[in-house]
Amino acid sequence: MSPPEPFTQLRLPMAVDGVQLDISTLYRPGPLAPIVFLHGFGSTKEDYADIVQHRAFAGHPFVAYDAPGCGESTCEDLSKISIPFLLQTATQVLAHFAIERFHLVGHSMGGLTALMLAHQFPERVLSFVDIEGNIAPEDCFLSRQIVDYPADDPEVFFSAFIERTRQAPAYASALYSASLRHKVRAGAVRGIFQSMVDLSDQANLMDKFLGLHCPRLFMYGEQNAALSYLPHIQAQGVRLAPIADCGHFPMYSNPIAMWQQIADFHHSHFG
Repeated sequence: MSPPEPFTQLRLPMAVDGVQLDISTLYRPGPLAPIVFLHGFGSTKEDYADIVQHRAFAGHPFVAYDAPGCGESTCEDLSKISIPFLLQTATQVLAHFAIERFHLVGHSMGGLTALMLAHQFPERVLSFVDIEGNIAPEDCFLSRQIVDYPADDPEVFFSAFIERTRQAPAYASALYSASLRHKVRAGAVRGIFQSMVDLSDQANLMDKFLGLHCPRLFMYGEQNAALSYLPHIQAQGVRLAPIADCGHFPMYSNPIAMWQQIADFHHSHFG
C-alpha cells in the first residue's frame, strides 16, 4: 500500500466584516478538481483529514479549515459569528487558495454554510455532498435548543447543551459531547444557532437546495431516516446516502461508509 499524500497545516490571517480572524487550515495540492470541506458545529477540520488515507481521492487537492471560534481558529469578536459570517469566511479561504471550481462537502452547520455558498456561486460548484445540513425547519434539532432552552449566560447554556447531548439516545452523541468544550467557544454558540434557526425557518432552503444544477448527494444516518423530506428530494434527482449504525455523525460512527459513499458519488459523475 502506497503512503498517503501528505497535507500541510497553514494559518490564514483575514478580516470579515472588520473582525480579525486567524483561520487554521489543512491543505493538499494536486492536479484534479479540489474538494472543499466544511465541518459541523462542535467539530473541526480533522473530521476530514482521513481523506489522505483513501486511494479513491488520490490526486485531488483539498482544503478543510476550522470555522471562526472553532478548533484552532480564532476570532476577536465571537458574537459576530453567524452563518452569513461563515459564508464570507469560506469565500476568503477559496480566494486565498485560488480555488475557482470545486467539489463541496459540508456537514450540519457546514452543510448549511455550503448550501449558501453553492447558492451564491452555483457556476463554481462541481458537486455537493450535504451531510445532514439544514434544508428544512425540522433539521434544527441541535440549533433550536437556543430557543427551547434559553439562558442569558452563554456558559450556562453551553454546559446544559453539552449535558443534554451526552444523554441523547443517538450514535456518537456522548463521544461528540466529550470534546465540545474543546472544539467551540461558548461565546460563538448563540450567533451560530440563532442564524441556523432563522435561515431554516425563513430562507426557503429547500428551494435553494433543489435549485442547484450540480450533482447532489444527501447523506444521513439511519437513525434519521424518518426525515420527512427524503422521498421528495430523491424524486427531484438528489441521490440519497443512508449510513448504517449512525445518527448525525457519520465521520464518528461509520467513517468507512461515509468515505465510500462520497467516492462512489464522485466516481459516478466524474469517473
